[in-house]
Amino acid sequence: MAAWHKLPQVPNSSKSPISKSGVLTIHGFGVRVRMQSGHLEIEDGVADERRTVRLARVGHGLRRLVCISEDGFFTLDALKWLADQRASLIMLDRSGKVSLVTGPTAPSDARLRRAQALAHQNGAALEIMRELMRAKLDGQQQLVRGKLANTTAADIIAKLRESLSTAESLDTVASLEAHAASAYWSAWNELPINFPRQDVMRAPEHWRMFGTRKSVITGSPRLATNPPNAILNYCYALLECETRLAATAVGLDPGIGMLHADTPNRDSLACDIMEAVRPSVDAWLLDWIMREPFRRLDFFEEWNGNCRLLRTLTAKLSETMSVWGKLVAPWAEYVARSLWTRTRRNQSVAIPTRLTQRHRREAKGGSQVPVAIPKPECVCRGCGKSIRAGRSDCAECAIDDATKRLAAAARLGRVAARTPEAIAKESRTQRLHAAARSSWAASSQPTWLTAEFYSGRIRPVLAAMSTSAIARRIGVSRWYAGRIRNGDSPHPRHWQALAELAGIRHQ
Repeated sequence: MAAWHKLPQVPNSSKSPISKSGVLTIHGFGVRVRMQSGHLEIEDGVADERRTVRLARVGHGLRRLVCISEDGFFTLDALKWLADQRASLIMLDRSGKVSLVTGPTAPSDARLRRAQALAHQNGAALEIMRELMRAKLDGQQQLVRGKLANTTAADIIAKLRESLSTAESLDTVASLEAHAASAYWSAWNELPINFPRQDVMRAPEHWRMFGTRKSVITGSPRLATNPPNAILNYCYALLECETRLAATAVGLDPGIGMLHADTPNRDSLACDIMEAVRPSVDAWLLDWIMREPFRRLDFFEEWNGNCRLLRTLTAKLSETMSVWGKLVAPWAEYVARSLWTRTRRNQSVAIPTRLTQRHRREAKGGSQVPVAIPKPECVCRGCGKSIRAGRSDCAECAIDDATKRLAAAARLGRVAARTPEAIAKESRTQRLHAAARSSWAASSQPTWLTAEFYSGRIRPVLAAMSTSAIARRIGVSRWYAGRIRNGDSPHPRHWQALAELAGIRHQ
């Protein structure tokens, strides 16, 4: 017993480094992935902040190992361990570009590969790309119309989507997609990007607006110069990895493309298939922008203006891979099925649905389970600390704000004694507001004036206005007007008056 007390006791942590979706992201310099005593040992980090993860062959839950590093090594027996456990290895460079994707493969049917190679000659490529682009433009049109409330851009995209049915060449399809992309991203230009109050002065000015999708550094989306575009690039890279794995799983060659040109630097077919899922990634990011602020500590600006994502954020974004994989799986099977049925000998034989298990589900009479899109992390609007969903401030910031409001009210002489006259005046005001809320009908509100429109277009403009102007416009106290200016949402009956105050008219 004496010896037991002299041994150093290492506390056991019950928290697994692997996310619920089976993703482990490793960063830093000198990354080491090797086998030790039958375990996969992973070491990553920078300088003294190192982390070591040991995974046994049973119960590890690893499905994707994402490596964002260009320095270190993988041993051959570690790669064999990943292959035996049917876990995929994904390597991205620090700008988010896909360097390597490996994963479990299914038996390849030469007839399907042959049909893929002949797709340009027999018209299958044109038919498939019409359907993929129709899904993409439909998603873009719904997002622009429903969330950004830009009917002009939505109508342009809808007309271009209808023109796809008469497109007679892949060049025409590419031209229609390019024109739709121009209208689509123009609707994002003036989208404001919010930061916690303590981070606003630390964030570069061009980070506070979505701006153009093209980077001023490269003239293309690569090397983004602000946080939202950097997040899009990273999520698109994750989607590309999942698409490549899905194409390989159904027996396709991810490198033989249809619309994207065949180049040795990318998997062209994966770029084709992922087009149908891009609007889902965009909708997820837009929901994040409208709901929660970005944190300055999650981003880093390089010497040339390139905005990079830091370790904590990339690990959280990598956890969305399973969602993008589920969304792209039906489209990979659609492409394989379309190619398979182009050959007469294959028409009587159904191609397996390994990814979605559609054949098995239909045989059992089940329906497809909808894919749940992940929700962004809820952070405090004051300091950026992670908080519980449904709140807007952490406890400390809420107390500080209340203290500041009381101090300001005291300076203005608005903290009066609770005399009978003051109580009666407050009661009359409350009764008037209650009657106004009761008599207001939601049907009287314009259809375009939604909660998303108020959050994305009206609230950012009100933040720069005086509390006096807001109070006079809607007939409330300056204290309540200050809350509205700081981001609180007033009753919907005030939205139209605030929109007029902000000089915003529905387009």
